Amino acid sequence: MKTSASTRLLAGSFASLACASLAFASLAFAQSEPARRLVGSAAFSDWRQDAPGTWRKIAPADLPAPLASEPTASRSQVVPRPDGAALKTADGFSAEVFASGLEGPRVIRLAPNGDIFVSESVGGRVRVFRLEEGKIIPAASHVFAAELERPYGIAFYPPGPEPRFVYIGTPTKVLRFPYRNGDLKASGPAETIASLPGADGGHWTRDLVFSRDGKTLYVSVGSKTNVAEGHPRATTQEIAQLEAAHGSGAGAGVEFERATVLAIDPEGGSRRNVANGLRNCSSLQLRPKTDELWCVVNERDMLGDDLPPDYATHVKEGAFYGWPWRYIGAHEDPRHAGERPDLASRVTTPDVLFQPHSAPLGVAFYEGGQFPAEYQGDAFVALHGSWNRAKRTGYKVVRLSFKDGVPTGEYQDFLTGFVIDDTRVWGRPVDVAVARDGSLLVSEDGNGTIWRVSYAGAAKPAQITEPAQTSVK
Repeated sequence: MKTSASTRLLAGSFASLACASLAFASLAFAQSEPARRLVGSAAFSDWRQDAPGTWRKIAPADLPAPLASEPTASRSQVVPRPDGAALKTADGFSAEVFASGLEGPRVIRLAPNGDIFVSESVGGRVRVFRLEEGKIIPAASHVFAAELERPYGIAFYPPGPEPRFVYIGTPTKVLRFPYRNGDLKASGPAETIASLPGADGGHWTRDLVFSRDGKTLYVSVGSKTNVAEGHPRATTQEIAQLEAAHGSGAGAGVEFERATVLAIDPEGGSRRNVANGLRNCSSLQLRPKTDELWCVVNERDMLGDDLPPDYATHVKEGAFYGWPWRYIGAHEDPRHAGERPDLASRVTTPDVLFQPHSAPLGVAFYEGGQFPAEYQGDAFVALHGSWNRAKRTGYKVVRLSFKDGVPTGEYQDFLTGFVIDDTRVWGRPVDVAVARDGSLLVSEDGNGTIWRVSYAGAAKPAQITEPAQTSVK
């Protein structure tokens, strides 16, 4: 564990945060362009068309033919934030640094008492930020647990005001630590609740969320491969047996219990596949006041710049979402042509389609009291950004529109500005979470920062005091 180096880096970042806050004041109230609506082929644009307020809507009928463009590998170069680079927010909002110097900050979750837990996947730890009354930036942070294998998902159990455990998802395990409200460090060792497929590599993010009644822990498990290359062709009898036990489109071989959402007993005593064909469901949430499970999904690569769209969807029990044989409904992947015709009529089409290769990693529903009323019930999604698209896309936070609890299929640019040019970026958004004061926290792992987006109409402290140096205990 690199505790000493990360401690010095984080301490230095907090010591200079007050000065940085003044510098970032220039980010406040960045004016967005007039709202535009990009529909159909116009929505398959790049970062140059990004602007807070712009709406996009992509429908299954808008998809081009496979390989209409040559597959491209175009990884971005992450650089330090250039002098004068400003984030752009929706009108009336501002953005400022909440914390910096983190090692691969990923998932953000709020404890019932308002403490902010963050998984540092590169650093192998889970960190806790505590806000003093009336402050909008943390005075210190604490390491809750360390020496973990790429920690990602975080969930408190049982759900409600008095949890007894913190559950943490790693590539190969679900762990839990004893916890009481206000704990800044785990009071006991980790207990392994369940083993997960992942020791052989592939998508490694494992997000967690509990059902409202606390009886079920949902765990996202991404695929090992891009599109099940070399996937064994099972016999009709083997397929029937597999699907009888694990649902339509269940994976086999190296993909067994992968590209799925698992439902696990909180004590690890039982497990089942909730839905299959979700190539990499990287974030899980329940829509507030419901049992409706939602996830955002990274779809497959190498079918061209504009195929297939990534997506957000509510996860139906027993549903099949296509991977690897189909995508976005009954569209057949040419790399598996003719292999599973029986699945064509069984594919569930997802709810909201994003520009292909945007790489959605985090989702959060808004129930806070700070943003305007029209944001209530909508969701925010962090787009990590493309690596295999000639025209760069993603690298922003978007807002999903809901009407009476139902997604409209549209999404709106909310926070942009991380892209410098066609090759360089200075931030890669990962997760979003709503803080107790109603502001939106955004983690990005390119430069190891967490941003706070607030609305101008909300009451704020009159003064920001310089935070104390971080103490790692």
